[in-house]
Amino acid sequence: MPSAYKDTRKSRRSKEGAALMEEDVRKIIEHIAKDGRSDIQKSHIQHGTTTVFDHSVNVAITSLRLSEKLNAAGIRVNRRELIRGALLHDYFLYDWHEKDRSHSWHGFRHPATALKNARNDFELTRVEEDIISRHMFPLTLRPPMCKEAWIVCAADKYCALRETAYTIKAKKKLTKKRNI
Repeated sequence: MPSAYKDTRKSRRSKEGAALMEEDVRKIIEHIAKDGRSDIQKSHIQHGTTTVFDHSVNVAITSLRLSEKLNAAGIRVNRRELIRGALLHDYFLYDWHEKDRSHSWHGFRHPATALKNARNDFELTRVEEDIISRHMFPLTLRPPMCKEAWIVCAADKYCALRETAYTIKAKKKLTKKRNI
């Protein structure tokens, strides 16, 4: 079989896989939106110009991509719990940029707030609770206890960096245009 043909098939499979991942995420988003308060997440900024909601979706999709790589190596995870935990990992429901004493130490405290809010709005599994409460490791010093939580922890750092870097790059571009 020609190698070009293999590449085309692999590309098609990866596009189909991405579409399936996004469909899995979309279905769980619909459930969370129906029963929860994701509209609040849509109104607050997380990193740069990315909303908390969009950041959580980015983390869910990135987590699924990481889990696919691990799956190829024989490491299995629960996709549903992975997606739900990723979508709820920043379910703190406030604007942490506001100058308010209750928002101080946000990086350290928001996992507990997110867990409390998620428990109030949803029935959570132990894995989902682990994802939400430990995603800020090593800042919070409590390491994840399950594979799914480690994946979301890594995906969260990656997405935060990308979202912040994208905003910095966009600002530099805008500044250059203004100086011309």
